[in-house]
Amino acid sequence: MELKKLPVGIDDFKKMILQEYYYVDKTLLIKELIDLKGEVNLFTRPRRFGKTLNMSMLQYFFEISEENNKEIFSDLT
Repeated sequence: MELKKLPVGIDDFKKMILQEYYYVDKTLLIKELIDLKGEVNLFTRPRRFGKTLNMSMLQYFFEISEENNKEIFSDLT
């Protein structure tokens, strides 16, 4: 079994997925944001809790019309 690399200091979602870093799937956050239909969403988390990574994931998801972004989410459920 090949171990994945730890993403220390990595805050780009696409880089994390395509270069096979260890990742805890948080894509259900996208569904939650869409279901809540909030005009404004506030992300309050302590330092180093993945706020920038989550924003990067949302950016790539909503720009999914680009062909190269589809491959990022194809293996995630």
